Amino acid sequence: MIKVELHCHLDGSLNIDSVQEMLKDQGMIFTKEELRQKLEVRPDCTSLTEYLEKFDLPLLCLQTKEGLKRAAYELVRDVAAEDVRYIEVRFAPMLSTDKGLTCQEVIESVAEGLREAGQKYGVFASAIVCAMRHHTPEQNMEMFRVAREYLGSGVCALDLAGDESAFPTSSFRELFREAKKCGMPFTIHSGECGSVENVREAIELGAGRLGHGIALEKSIELQMLCRKHRIGIEMCPTSNLQTKAVNDLKYYPLEQFVKADIPVSINTDNRTVSGTTMTKEIELVKTRLHQPNEIILLCTKNAIETAFAEDDVKHQLYKMIK
Repeated sequence: MIKVELHCHLDGSLNIDSVQEMLKDQGMIFTKEELRQKLEVRPDCTSLTEYLEKFDLPLLCLQTKEGLKRAAYELVRDVAAEDVRYIEVRFAPMLSTDKGLTCQEVIESVAEGLREAGQKYGVFASAIVCAMRHHTPEQNMEMFRVAREYLGSGVCALDLAGDESAFPTSSFRELFREAKKCGMPFTIHSGECGSVENVREAIELGAGRLGHGIALEKSIELQMLCRKHRIGIEMCPTSNLQTKAVNDLKYYPLEQFVKADIPVSINTDNRTVSGTTMTKEIELVKTRLHQPNEIILLCTKNAIETAFAEDDVKHQLYKMIK
C-alpha cells in the first residue's frame, strides 16, 4: 500500500549524516552517536516543552539556501524509499532567517528541494508554512503575506506550531481570519497539550485539519463538528506518547475517532526527533493499537481526502490504492 503523510516537520526530520556534515562545515564536530543523543528525544521525555528542545541544533543547518534545499530534497528521497507517494512538509520560514536570508528565499529554497526530489522519486510534495506561537503577530503576519504568494506554487497551506501550552490559539485569530479571507487553507496544532479550548478555537477559525487533536476526545460536541465538516485529525502516535499528549497508548483515541467517523490520518510528526518512519507508525497502529489493515487503509483514504492537494492529485492517489 502507498503511504500518505500530512504532518511532518522538516527541521525534526533531517538526515543525521547530512546534519553531521553541515555542522562540520560550521566547525562543530560530532560523532553519529553524539548527534543521535542531541537530535532524538529520550524515552523518558516528560513534555512537549522538553521535546521541542531537540530542534535547536537542526535549525543551524537550515540557515542557507543550500541547507534548506538539501534538507527538503533528502526528506522526499527518504520517504520515497518507504513508498510515501504524497507528503506535506511543514517548516517555519522565520526560523531560517537568522543569518540574513529573506523569508522569500527560505520558502523558495525549500520549494525547490521538494519539487526536484518529487520529480525524481515520484512523490507529490508540497510545503506547509508555519507561524510560530512564540513569534510576534507582526512576524507571523509578515511571513504569511510572503507565503501566500506561493500558494499553489510550492506552498499548499498555513499552520501554527510551537508550545501550545504557553501560547493559546485565541491569540492568533487575526492571522487565520486573514488567511481565510485570502483563500489560504490552514491546519492548526491543537489539543496536543490537553486543551479542548484550543481545539474549539481552531474549528471555529475554520481549520481544515487539526495537528494531533488528542484533546478532541474530551468533547462529543466537537467530534460531531469534525465529522460534519470533515475536519482531518493528523495523529502522530509515537510523538504523542513522547510528548505526553497521552500517557499510555492504551488511552490513545484513534479508534474512538474512527468510530466517530472523523477523518483521522497517521503521521510521523518528526522522523528524526521521534526516531520513526511512516512504516513504523503503521506497524505501531497495527500491533500496539491492534487495528486491522482495513483501518490502515481507511486512514490512508482519510489522508487523501483531507490533503491540501488539487483534485487531480487526489484522483491519482486514490487510483494507487485501488
